[in-house]
Amino acid sequence: MKVAHIPKAVKKSAWIDIKKDWDLYLLLIPGILTLLLFKYTPMYGLIIAFQDFNIFKGIMASEWVGFANFQRLFSTPEFVNVFKNTLIISLSKVIFLFPLPILMALLMNEIKNLLFKKTVQTVIYLPHFISWVIVYGLFVNLLSANDGIINTIIVALGGEKIPFFMDSSVFRPLLVFTEGWKESGWSTIVYLAAITGIDQEQYEAARIDGANKFQQIKSITLPGIAPTIVLMFILRLGSILEAGTEQIMVMYNPTVYNVADVIGTYVVRVGLGTMDYSFSTAVGLFNSVVAFVLVVTGNYLAKKYTEKGIW
Repeated sequence: MKVAHIPKAVKKSAWIDIKKDWDLYLLLIPGILTLLLFKYTPMYGLIIAFQDFNIFKGIMASEWVGFANFQRLFSTPEFVNVFKNTLIISLSKVIFLFPLPILMALLMNEIKNLLFKKTVQTVIYLPHFISWVIVYGLFVNLLSANDGIINTIIVALGGEKIPFFMDSSVFRPLLVFTEGWKESGWSTIVYLAAITGIDQEQYEAARIDGANKFQQIKSITLPGIAPTIVLMFILRLGSILEAGTEQIMVMYNPTVYNVADVIGTYVVRVGLGTMDYSFSTAVGLFNSVVAFVLVVTGNYLAKKYTEKGIW
């Protein structure tokens, strides 16, 4: 007996879909307009990177110089050091700080006392809402070479004072530590949310089979939040050349420029300090292009080796 062939459903046209859910598409309009106005319209200013921009002549009348600003960028010894600093600081933050929120989320998920858990969450979330200016003030009081608590203890133990904010050998670790103190707790929110989405019956089955806590974390929790970890890592790759510009702008000084000047601070110093807008725009464009390439590459590798990615 010949089985009748069932034809595939024909896809509806985009216009039919819009007519059907017109109210939902209408809600998209403010978001799309905001995106176009504040994200895409300013991209017109990237033309400055290819000009000898004159603030009085404007973009349309400024002289076109092609890739001259980029040639200058890659031939400037100062930028080589800035690029190196950016990579070292960013990679240090990725290596030491990226796993920290995951570990904190795993530990907090095991806290059974609800009151204690909420108290811990509040305590570790709060630093995120403190501006870097305030954070700098707090750590200056703690680490000051004159009357800081930490240096007072070091001297009392027979050591020598350490100028944390003026010593090139300790300034980078200080940047990593202060960002970890400020942001790690806030980052746990994403992983805690991912953990709560795991089916609890898996844990019950594991306990019946005799699995201990570490085995449950290894076999259930970590695989369950793996997509979230991959997503956050890919997004982190996109900002690897950012390196915490706001933090560094607040905390650094000329004595540590050689180890702390990153692309973001370099753009501010060159663009605003010397009013060389064309060169600073070229630096910013280079930063953006590298970030885009890193995100695309990271997503490709993630999908190839873990079958998980952003798109």
